[in-house]
Amino acid sequence: MLTLNKLEKVMELEEQLRGQYQSQLDEQAAQIESLTAKQTELNETIEAKQAIIDKQLTTITELTSQSSDNQRLEQQNRELGNRADNLQSEVTELKKRIKTMQKDLAEERAELKTLKQYDPARMKKNLDANKKKLAEKTKAADALQKSLNQSKAENAESQRKVKELEAQLEELQADLEPSEEEAA
Repeated sequence: MLTLNKLEKVMELEEQLRGQYQSQLDEQAAQIESLTAKQTELNETIEAKQAIIDKQLTTITELTSQSSDNQRLEQQNRELGNRADNLQSEVTELKKRIKTMQKDLAEERAELKTLKQYDPARMKKNLDANKKKLAEKTKAADALQKSLNQSKAENAESQRKVKELEAQLEELQADLEPSEEEAA
């Protein structure tokens, strides 16, 4: 009975752990996917910005060789340089964000790894093994109980026979005593 209570408590603990950590595992997996998507998006943005910078630099080079108006060309160069600097600073900021997101992703993966230590499949396997052991012990206890009941019944039968024999012995002794008195 005590083992059955312990087994029920183990089953309740398993259910509690599943309920408690499954949502966290799902949230962590969703966060990892979200961070991976953001990282991919930021990489694409960086590549697009870099392509814009490259295109603008190409444009500047073409305008320098083709243009005869140096002032206009210098003005455009300054504008494009400023844009390039702005884009470079944007790229630098995006790279910093990527690094922080990679750190966050690493932390989330580590946390997910610790949460996966509570492996429900392994806990289920242990529970099944414990159920088998309990069933075997229950069968053994039933067999012992049957054997005990049988031996009690045999003992009661033997005691009943002993009492009958003692009663018969007393009757025989009682019968023998009067006949001895008659013989005397």
